Amino acid sequence: MKKVILVLALSAFSCLSLQAQEFQGMAVYESKTSTADFKSNFGGNREITPEMQKSMEERMKSMFEKTFILNFDKSASIYKEEEKLETPGAGQGGGMRMMASMTGGGGTLYKNVKEKLYAVDKEFMGKEFLVKDSLVNYQWKMEGETRVIGGYNCFKATTVRPASKTDFRNFRRKKEDSEAEKPADGEKKTNFLDNVEMPKELVITAWYTPEIPVNQGPENYWGLPGLILEVNDGKTVILCSKIVLNSKAKVVIKAPTKGKEISQNEFDDTVVKKMQEMREMNQGRGGMQMRH
Repeated sequence: MKKVILVLALSAFSCLSLQAQEFQGMAVYESKTSTADFKSNFGGNREITPEMQKSMEERMKSMFEKTFILNFDKSASIYKEEEKLETPGAGQGGGMRMMASMTGGGGTLYKNVKEKLYAVDKEFMGKEFLVKDSLVNYQWKMEGETRVIGGYNCFKATTVRPASKTDFRNFRRKKEDSEAEKPADGEKKTNFLDNVEMPKELVITAWYTPEIPVNQGPENYWGLPGLILEVNDGKTVILCSKIVLNSKAKVVIKAPTKGKEISQNEFDDTVVKKMQEMREMNQGRGGMQMRH
C-alpha cells in the first residue's frame, strides 16, 4: 500500500513539474513614440513641400508606432515585431532607412532570465549582426501605486538607466542656449544630427502584474515579480493589448543564431561610427536627406 501511495505521489509530482515546464504565454504590445522632436526639424526648411512633409510624417508613423509579440515561458522569451504588409510607396531614403533600423525593431530578441543573457539578430547598413550580452541588472524601486491593465491588477515600479546611444527614439531636439550655438545669418542647421542630442539617462516607469508570475517584459525589460504590461520612458510608451496563456499552439522559444556575433558595446560602437561617417559625408551637402 505504501508503495502505491509513493508511486501516486511521484506521478503527481511529475505531472506538476511537466505542467510548470510547459507553461507558456503570449502577450501583444503596442509601442508608440512621440515624434514631436523629429517633426520640428521639418519646420523652416523651404525645400520641403507640404506633400513631402505629409509623406515623411506617414513614414515616421510606421516607424514609431509598432506592434510586437512576446512569447514567454518560466525562464525565457522571444520578442519580435509583428509582420505586416508594407505600405505602397513607403520606400525609404538613406536617412529614413537608418532611422528605421534604430527604432526598437529588427530581428528576434531572446531573453533568458535564468541565465541572465540575451541575444538579438539585427541588420544594420546591409550587414547582419548577432548581438549577445548579459541582461541589464535594473535597480527597480517598488512604488505604492496600483492600477488595472486589461483586467490584471498591476503595481508600479521605476528605475533610471543610461540612454542607449543606438536607439534613435531617445534623441531629443537640441536646445540652443547661447548665441554662439546659433547658425550665422539666421540660417537653420541643415544636418539633421546637428539639431538633436542624446540624453545621458532615462527614467523608466513600469507596471507589472504578479497574477502572471514570470520575470519577463517587452524589449529588454525584465526583473520584476510579474509580467510587465506597460513601460514608459517619457517618449516611448509600450502597452500590452492582449494576453493568451497556455494556448494549445506552442511556440519554440530559442535564441537566434544568424549574423556575426558581437557584444552590445561593439555593436553600439559600430553604429555610432557609421553615424559619424554619414554626418561628415553630409556636411555642406544639405544634411542628412529624408528623400521623398
